[in-house]
Amino acid sequence: MTLRWEAFLDEVRERGEYDTPQEAERAARIVLALLGAHLVGDVRAELAARLPETVALILLNPLHAAEPLSHERFVRATAAWIEGATEATALGDIGAVLSTVADAAGDDLTGRVLLQLPPGYDLLFGRPTAGIRP
Repeated sequence: MTLRWEAFLDEVRERGEYDTPQEAERAARIVLALLGAHLVGDVRAELAARLPETVALILLNPLHAAEPLSHERFVRATAAWIEGATEATALGDIGAVLSTVADAAGDDLTGRVLLQLPPGYDLLFGRPTAGIRP
């Protein structure tokens, strides 16, 4: 079932303790644009299908990362895209967005997403060890 935009944004806003919906939306757009560049195939499409259309389209943007970012570099990249952000605040933004995404995706799909990403992203999704590689 697809999560409604308002419900998604409310979750991100609550988890990120944002003062306005605009702050939550900015974080969601940036984090999902960066995440989408690292996912491919059915996993990316299935994840997009579980998210509101507004952010699903960002996730499905045809941009692809030249190389996979480690979770540390993902945090730094997020901080670079959010005006006034530090790595610490970006980590909070990422956690608010990706934990909401993980809840919308469910454990099975979140595990498959994590298998496409370098080690360490499980913590960013709020799912330690969910993507254990066989």
